Amino acid sequence: MTFDVTQVLETPIGVGDITVENLLYFVVILVVGVVVARIVSTNVRRALTERLPKNERELLAKLVYYGIILWAFVIALPQLKFDLSGLLVAGGVAGLVIGFASQSVVSNLVSGLFLMFEHPIKIGDNINVADISGSVEDIHVLSTVVKTYDGVYVRIPNETVFTSNITNYVHNAARRFEYQIGIRYEDDADAAIRIAKEVIATHPFALKSPAPSVFVDNLGDNSVNLTAYIWAPARNWWDVRTDLLWKIKQALEENGIEIPFPQRTVWFADGLEVKGRSAGKKE
Repeated sequence: MTFDVTQVLETPIGVGDITVENLLYFVVILVVGVVVARIVSTNVRRALTERLPKNERELLAKLVYYGIILWAFVIALPQLKFDLSGLLVAGGVAGLVIGFASQSVVSNLVSGLFLMFEHPIKIGDNINVADISGSVEDIHVLSTVVKTYDGVYVRIPNETVFTSNITNYVHNAARRFEYQIGIRYEDDADAAIRIAKEVIATHPFALKSPAPSVFVDNLGDNSVNLTAYIWAPARNWWDVRTDLLWKIKQALEENGIEIPFPQRTVWFADGLEVKGRSAGKKE
């Protein structure tokens, strides 16, 4: 007696016209779908380890996992002689209704996925987006939470974040700031430049590369105006900016270089010249 594999595969299982072969194909497709879903979801977790919090990362991985299994199940259903035409029509109608009802939700979800892969911002960055400035506290699938410099938490929909111009103040390792420093016309501009450079050079967070620059920028009505360009680590930019300005002022005054007050020269009709300062003094 010989064993006929074809005959066994074509044997009905007692449910409609479904045979052993159909059932076998159904199971194989589902198994392959589960394996693929596990591999893809695992890679999604690894790719987003440093980009998303654990809860958001797990949620996205599960969506991918069950989405692939559902896709495999739909592909395998015809093996059980299941007519998908009615299901597709009903699903299409339901999909349209849900789509219109959740249009903004879907838009935010898709924008959130794009933000995850493009990675223009991350938690802790100081940014400006949609006229809101602050530090990124969290990035969710549907929204981004920003803590403003006033300590106010603002939830911004991801669609708004993705479609707006994003200014990231700390994406680059270094950030430049500048000062406008006015000195009297009788003061030595070369000495003022030298003193300012010496003060900048002694600050531990003022970068030497790119090198700072101090120069005479323009001749004002009441002063010779110096401009200073200084680079600092982006994370320490504000502290360096506020600290150095006062130290430069003190160093200039210690060397007899003063920041002038606005002055006016008044001419009278009889030819008498009277000079006065804005403080009300007359010379």
